[in-house]
Amino acid sequence: MADLSKKLAGHPFFDGLAADVMKTFAACARPVDYKAGQMVYREGDKADQFLLVLRGRVAVELRSRGEQTIIIQTVGPDEVLGWSWLFPPYHRRFDARALDDVEAIAMDGVFLREKAETEHRLGYELLKRFSRIVVERLQATRLQLLDIYGKHS
Repeated sequence: MADLSKKLAGHPFFDGLAADVMKTFAACARPVDYKAGQMVYREGDKADQFLLVLRGRVAVELRSRGEQTIIIQTVGPDEVLGWSWLFPPYHRRFDARALDDVEAIAMDGVFLREKAETEHRLGYELLKRFSRIVVERLQATRLQLLDIYGKHS
């Protein structure tokens, strides 16, 4: 457990987080591993957790109508995978597949949502940190689309 707490404290997602709020996160953390090629989750799955990636890379994928898979993002070490657990209807909107062997920490999103209802500092920290991630990912997607379609303005 001490090793897991150390890994949590070292992840950039928790930079500047107060010790009492950090304890809540630690209470719902568990180590997970995925082998290269293994599906982490599929579009439509129940979203009840997010991952703090420690080692390896995960492809966030979208299946086209012809069932062709398009990688829309790659999440690697020191990054966070998944925010669907935070917003209704709490279902995955994309597929996620391990590109390498992945070591991560799974955070129980249901537990955190419930705690955030009564512990407003926790809720504020969650929204502040995930809002930053969402904005960064939207900006990356914007740049990717500009690159694909070659329209820079």
